[in-house]
Amino acid sequence: MLKIGQGFDLHRIVDGRKLILGGIEIPYAKGLDGHSDADVLLHAIIDALIGAAALGDIGKLFPDNDAKFKDIDSKKLLKEVYAIITDNGYKINNIDSTIIIEKPKLRDYIDKMRSVIAEILALDLDQVSIKAKTSEKVGIVGRGEAAIAEAVVLLVK
Repeated sequence: MLKIGQGFDLHRIVDGRKLILGGIEIPYAKGLDGHSDADVLLHAIIDALIGAAALGDIGKLFPDNDAKFKDIDSKKLLKEVYAIITDNGYKINNIDSTIIIEKPKLRDYIDKMRSVIAEILALDLDQVSIKAKTSEKVGIVGRGEAAIAEAVVLLVK
């Protein structure tokens, strides 16, 4: 059985936070606001995985009003979701994802993000795709107010 999941996340860009994307810190003057480390890409991937398995969403498993998730590294959340997915008999076939952020440029960081995600999810690099886009200075992303990530996963059972 094949199951497709789609994930989406958005976080505001703010002063005083590190910019964590795809499990790595990106050098930048601002970061993403959130209860956890606000890794918008890992959150979208988590939602896609949970959605494909029909297990709810990230907020159901890791509520933002639970103190134990305050400032948590999203790589830990992804590891937990991977355990849940595999415990339910699923294998990840592939992930395709997109980060939409005006600045900074992410080209130099994409391969490292792919490696981190592939390692956590026991995947080969060619099973993890990450693309980076801007919104051409349009909307909240274009004004530098937010970052968005989307992900699609294919699970096999």
